[in-house]
Amino acid sequence: MFVWAGVAAVIIGIAVFIVARLKPAAPPVDRSAIWTDTVKRGPLIRQVRGSTGTLVPREDSIQLIPALTDATVVHIRALPGAIVQPDTILMDLSDPQLEQQLLSAKLALQQAQADYKSLQATLQSTLMDKKTTAAQIDADYETDKRQADTDAQLCKLGVISGLVCGASKNKFDQLQAQKKISTEQLDVNQKAIEIQLASAQSKIDQAKTVVDLYEKQTAALEVRAGIAGQVAQLPVGTSGPIQVGTHVPAGTPVAEVTQLNKLKAALQIAETQAHDIQLGQPASVDTHNGIVPGHVSRIDPNVSNGTRTVDVQLDGPLPQGAVPGLSVDGTIDLERIPDTLQVGRPALGNENSTLSLFKLDPDGKYAERVPVKVGRASVNTIQVLDGLKEGDTVILSDMSRYDNVDRVRLE
Repeated sequence: MFVWAGVAAVIIGIAVFIVARLKPAAPPVDRSAIWTDTVKRGPLIRQVRGSTGTLVPREDSIQLIPALTDATVVHIRALPGAIVQPDTILMDLSDPQLEQQLLSAKLALQQAQADYKSLQATLQSTLMDKKTTAAQIDADYETDKRQADTDAQLCKLGVISGLVCGASKNKFDQLQAQKKISTEQLDVNQKAIEIQLASAQSKIDQAKTVVDLYEKQTAALEVRAGIAGQVAQLPVGTSGPIQVGTHVPAGTPVAEVTQLNKLKAALQIAETQAHDIQLGQPASVDTHNGIVPGHVSRIDPNVSNGTRTVDVQLDGPLPQGAVPGLSVDGTIDLERIPDTLQVGRPALGNENSTLSLFKLDPDGKYAERVPVKVGRASVNTIQVLDGLKEGDTVILSDMSRYDNVDRVRLE
């Protein structure tokens, strides 16, 4: 009796020891509830993604139209969203004072033109009188020159006295001096005429400039688009949104038009991922109706809510339906690693760290925890530095609920 009891105790002790040495059973994992990926070798393109982005107008695509004078909105012809051409009238403004100013400017121009013609006629008349006098002096000069020459010859022959010859020469010398003075007076008078007419012409030009200004301001009362595009939301003035009856001071924006073929993507990139972004890096923008290639054109230095705004200039045609305000996604290519081991990016884990991943057995029935050293990461892939080899399959899903086990069974 005691022998059998002793044997039973020994057997129980051995069984307890064996059970204690056994590893706990691997917990089951639903295969359909996880996702896996296989390690492969090849080029790795590092990317960052902006999952919240918007199409916005480029700076050179916006036509902001201000009121040139203090005016009142009397008619709005094109509402926001309307497609317009350069000569499309968007709204009508009214400025009664401008009409009076234009009329006064035109009358001033007519007066300046009349003054010019009157002055020109007076100066031409004075010039003609001086030319007549000069012509008479020239005629007398030629007559006296011939007489002086004749008297000089007769004096040499002794036909006339030296007194008569001297008087003839004195008269010729006097006319010669008068001829010189007359010629100089004509030159001075001609220059004076040019100066006076130039002064009168400047008054005409000044008056014409004023007329042109008021005509331009009058034409601007019909607010035209100026470019082909889409009418943006009406600006807000000092007294609220622009509408019929609103009084707008000079310089106040009254309309805005955007060229639809000149849009850019403003992507919101996490601050932690934006430090490697550089100007000119290639990018692609998903408009949800097509993917458009582009490149980084601006990086906002400011951080807002943990993100930075990165502008991507689009290098390809926009698909149909691409308008300002459209939500888009975008990816930016940071660099290309030509040949490296890589795997899909796990749900948990950062780049340049050591991760704990479950690697599937060759038969795919079990997965065992292994440490994996990873390097640089992209949007969907991460570089494998150590712990895995090409062809290994690992679980990428969140396995944090199995942190207390090193092996799981796939069902």
